[in-house]
Amino acid sequence: MKKLKVVGLNFDHMHMGDLLRQCAAHPDVEIAGICDEEPARMAAAIRHFGIPAERVFTDPHRCLAATEPDFVVLCPATARHAEYVELAAPYRAHMLVEKPFAATLREADRMIAAAKKARRLLAINWPLRWYPAHVTAHRLLNEGRIGALQEVHFYDGNRGPLYHGADKIEVEPTAAMKRKSWFYSAKRGGGSLLDYLGYGTTLGTWYHGGRKPSEVTAVVGGSHGLEVDEHSVVVARYASGLSKFETRWGTFTDPWTQQPQPKCGFVLKGEDGTISSYDFEPTVLLQTRANVRGEGVPVDALAAPYQNPIQYFVQCIREGRPVEGPLAPKIARIGQQIVDSAVLSARLRKTVKLID
Repeated sequence: MKKLKVVGLNFDHMHMGDLLRQCAAHPDVEIAGICDEEPARMAAAIRHFGIPAERVFTDPHRCLAATEPDFVVLCPATARHAEYVELAAPYRAHMLVEKPFAATLREADRMIAAAKKARRLLAINWPLRWYPAHVTAHRLLNEGRIGALQEVHFYDGNRGPLYHGADKIEVEPTAAMKRKSWFYSAKRGGGSLLDYLGYGTTLGTWYHGGRKPSEVTAVVGGSHGLEVDEHSVVVARYASGLSKFETRWGTFTDPWTQQPQPKCGFVLKGEDGTISSYDFEPTVLLQTRANVRGEGVPVDALAAPYQNPIQYFVQCIREGRPVEGPLAPKIARIGQQIVDSAVLSARLRKTVKLID
């Protein structure tokens, strides 16, 4: 079977390195090209994946025209997601965009429209979707082990976006790095709320079975002098009750090395029990009426093509399947509605109706 050609466009987000690694490891994928306006940002990928000079570009149009990829991986700053999807779609490539969906719901809708016009798949990758603990929690919920879902509680984040690079390699950030980073620029879509809230609201929508809240209340905070938030607490009112989503840059430790307190992950509360599902942990805690003390359930062993987004997206392309779950624009759009509503609520300092 002929390999699918992939191009990595824009290295603003450090997750480009992780996604290219998954492409390089996939037997049915060939890295046909990479592209960024700043050549230095591609140096590590060129070295790690042995990418020849003729496959390295600084102009995205030249890159797409020369390589004719089957799909593209997009990792621009959040505020440029719509721009890059609209750039890539006319080249008839399927598009995998690294989280979050977009800086605004309007921009998310531009992305959906561009993909629809080109008749190509659009997927929004949320790395938490591939954590065995959270997949196991979704399975147990769908099996009815805790009854009808009433509440989703989410807490997640890290020490800060500049403390690590691709593959979670640790970095010690400087003040100059923070001043230059798009993560700390409001106009480029920075801030912990836009970086992390979509994780909770999109997977939360997956857990809630696609249901939407009616209203949202948000409070944000951060260090003096910053133009973006480093901490947000969001409460969403559903017909079933209240759900809470909290984002944090500035956790005591990074969850992939040592879980901080509070732990990063989800707690699901149903009519007949609860499930706690924490990032990177080998078990989830299931509490039911039959066992109120709870039991540790070993997390599911994920098998291909459900181990990472590249495996999954390649399967969708190969088999002509629609993108489903948290990566699907339909689910991620609801997550973005909650994010937009939270931004408005924080600005107005009051509860708002869900934005559409």
